[in-house]
Amino acid sequence: MKAIPTCDVEEAVSALRRGDAIGLPTETVYGLAADATNPAAVARVFALKRRPANHPLIVHIASAAQLGRWARVVSPWATALAASFWPGPLTLVLPRAEHVLDAITGGQETVAVRVPAHPLAQKVLIAFGSGVVAPSANRFGRISPTMPEHVRAEFGDDVACVLDGGACAVGIESTILDVSTNTPRILRPGAVTVPMLEAVLDTPVASTAEAGSPRVPGGLPAHYAPRTPLELVDASAFRLLDTGPDALWLTWSADPPAGSGLRLPAEATGYAKGLYAALRILDARGARQLYVEKPPESQQWAGVRDRLTRAAAGAGADERGS
Repeated sequence: MKAIPTCDVEEAVSALRRGDAIGLPTETVYGLAADATNPAAVARVFALKRRPANHPLIVHIASAAQLGRWARVVSPWATALAASFWPGPLTLVLPRAEHVLDAITGGQETVAVRVPAHPLAQKVLIAFGSGVVAPSANRFGRISPTMPEHVRAEFGDDVACVLDGGACAVGIESTILDVSTNTPRILRPGAVTVPMLEAVLDTPVASTAEAGSPRVPGGLPAHYAPRTPLELVDASAFRLLDTGPDALWLTWSADPPAGSGLRLPAEATGYAKGLYAALRILDARGARQLYVEKPPESQQWAGVRDRLTRAAAGAGADERGS
């Protein structure tokens, strides 16, 4: 299998217009991008990822000025949030415009939209002139990619090309906020936290989904998972682990257990940036077990806690359809 070629912005836009899928860097993770108005291109993304048909996608646009093309209603909340956080790692869930493909929304009456901050993504979206779907460029349920080589490892030459934007600055997927009802509600935590949102909205923001909330990417119990079985361990017990020669660890503390592993920064931003790359490195070593120190309980760590909890629930399976 050949490797995915690297492309420039002009080649990437041409590929999108042909209906191809490309590897697109964003500040969160690399996306598998395709024309959001082309049913065949969107179907190609689902097929490449082996993604369930009812699992919705996020539409990525160049600026907040395009939001009205995708959302039937743009509320004052959405306008204020876009002004404060876009471009950036915040996705807004809004009532869908009539033309939005059912495949994108998973058949729901809402659509998820964001403006990515990566300069290459911005150049592509401006030149393309429309929205793209861009779920993480990995097989469904697996570890998300934060470097172009991760995309190549996942897809070989099944993707037209990948733009090399270096390592992603944020490292975990965007915060998803539902503003389609009277209660703003986080459906997936990320770098934009509850206190940050409440400071803009001047109203309480619910931190978890409820029955009847829209389905969103990354909302299933098992996701972001390595093939190596992963166990989360309380910080108080982590350094006492007897990992043995065929187990590995991942920690943020300065006092890891014996054995082999990796240490990430002890602050949430740095940890998130390195998390997926570290999981990929450790997963490639073929250990029987991966022990991960539980992160702190503060709001700043909510996105990391979410990803690791779902990774632990899904780790160890070779193929997954959920």
